[in-house]
Amino acid sequence: MAYVVSALWRAKEGCEGRIAEIIGELLAPSRAEPGCLFYQPHRAPEEDPRLFYLYEQYADEAAYQAHMDSEHFTRLVKNEAIPRLLESRERAFYVTLD
Repeated sequence: MAYVVSALWRAKEGCEGRIAEIIGELLAPSRAEPGCLFYQPHRAPEEDPRLFYLYEQYADEAAYQAHMDSEHFTRLVKNEAIPRLLESRERAFYVTLD
């Protein structure tokens, strides 16, 4: 069973380029985390380029917490994206059915 996070980010007007860069910077270190099973960001088609969707799977909830406590997540998401660049951020949590 995996711990699944489904996140929907909407960038503030004019900030979508930097959000795309931040997500790109998160990709390699997030995928390299020991508890990360799958980490795949998405961006909406041209009709809504401010909308981003992140689908993540972790070994367990503790692995997700470790991701949120990581240096790269803290620096890029907690200290930059959330307070300055995102209009909204929604998360939903699931577990896989085996």
